[in-house]
Amino acid sequence: MTHFDVFNGDADGICALHQLRLADPRPSTLVTGVKRDIDLLRRVDVKAGDSVTVLDISLDKNRDDLVRLLGDDVPVVYFDHHFAGEIPDSPHLTSHIDTAGDVCTGLLVNRYLKDAFLPWAVVALYGDNLYDAARSAASPLALNETQLGQLETLGTLLNYNGYGSTLDDLFFAPGELYRRVSPYADPFEFIASDTTFQTLDEGFRSDMTRARTIEPVLATEKCAAFEFPCESFSRRVSGVYSNELARLNPDRAHALLSLLPSGDYLVSVRAPLATKVGADDLVRQFPTGGGRKAAAGINQLPASQLQEFLDAMQRQFV
Repeated sequence: MTHFDVFNGDADGICALHQLRLADPRPSTLVTGVKRDIDLLRRVDVKAGDSVTVLDISLDKNRDDLVRLLGDDVPVVYFDHHFAGEIPDSPHLTSHIDTAGDVCTGLLVNRYLKDAFLPWAVVALYGDNLYDAARSAASPLALNETQLGQLETLGTLLNYNGYGSTLDDLFFAPGELYRRVSPYADPFEFIASDTTFQTLDEGFRSDMTRARTIEPVLATEKCAAFEFPCESFSRRVSGVYSNELARLNPDRAHALLSLLPSGDYLVSVRAPLATKVGADDLVRQFPTGGGRKAAAGINQLPASQLQEFLDAMQRQFV
């Protein structure tokens, strides 16, 4: 019998799984990928007696394969905060889904575990750019500002590592990054003891320095868009730089369009932090678009649709 842990390769997916396996250690087959690789259940080939846990990937985007697993009488536990659509009615499915704009999957797992590993949920919230929610969730921990800053940095770096078109863009494959995190019940021990943190921190600082030199191709009071060159740094930095822009301009929506080798674009969208809504509605107007209300993306926007996207963005955020 095999257990499959299927999880998004970003901070939220990693921290969500980490909490679960700290509480319930078990050998498992890891199924993950770059942050944008969310069609993960198609990779799960089950046999009688197998089981599956799914974390931080949209049920709507994996519906057919979820139905396939449930039809084979495979028990599935599903934690997520993305758009789900209709949830299948099956005795084999246990779902913990909440699409509110101020939650993440790591927080849902934390609620399920009754705060057993709360610091890792705080890391997940920071990774998903939910700063107010992170500080609120952290209040029982009585951390000082320096400690909160360390968790913020860790969440940012774990999230940063997940962005890219392929695994070659990343410093660590998400499965490997999870394995590096997994021995540490205390995130502060991970920060202090593991060289992974320093490697990501150095890469992050270098990439962000380059990103901040790029001027917008669209800039209005309500939205701004930036076009990045076809380089690995562009794809790595797209999410974390979007998050920074959102924090600096909370009433404005932002989009980062990273040029792909095909000539098309990898798009990262952030709704205004003041509202945390609209990002998913915008990207679902285009093929390969998906995400949540506050943050969403398009895996491959055809170059011929660039102006159409910019026009749609200005209509969405008025």
